[in-house]
Amino acid sequence: MTARAPRADALRNRSRVLAAAEQVFVARGTAVSTEAVARAAGVGIGTVFRHFPTKAALIEAVFRERLRRFGEEADQLVGAEDPGEAIWVFLGRVAEVAAGKQDWADAFAATNLRDALTPAREQLPRALGSLLSRAQEQGAIRSDVTVAELVALMLAVSRVPELDAEGAALRARVLAIVFDGLRPQQGGLRSQ
Repeated sequence: MTARAPRADALRNRSRVLAAAEQVFVARGTAVSTEAVARAAGVGIGTVFRHFPTKAALIEAVFRERLRRFGEEADQLVGAEDPGEAIWVFLGRVAEVAAGKQDWADAFAATNLRDALTPAREQLPRALGSLLSRAQEQGAIRSDVTVAELVALMLAVSRVPELDAEGAALRARVLAIVFDGLRPQQGGLRSQ
């Protein structure tokens, strides 16, 4: 029985470190010290390094976990009763999650994440494709829109500056305009 306790504690500590690291990285960027992550998790720095031998390993683990949760959300939305509502919810989440992606990309500039991100790169487009097809069948989204176009639009929206509360409001407004453009238009495309 006692042999299992350290394992359960280790798993709890790992989870606490990951959760704290995500919060700290989102709030302060990935340049924050590993010591700050340990303080936020309520553990010693040795515990952080026992689970994540380098800061890059910690950042990668946090990034993988974010993408895993995001993929699960997408898969759950694929089965939603209202595919039109599901696509808007998902696209809003894509823009929200991607808004912080530049910090993550900068942190990994020198690291090859191809293997680390392969599951997400396969899962997300598949889920988005399913959401898009269902929404198009329902008539909630234009029939000529592709997955690649949706991803490009959401990444563009995510880059709207978020320097203050006005930036978040602006991104929400831009997203609403993009959504309006994705909806089928009466009588075809609008004239220029």
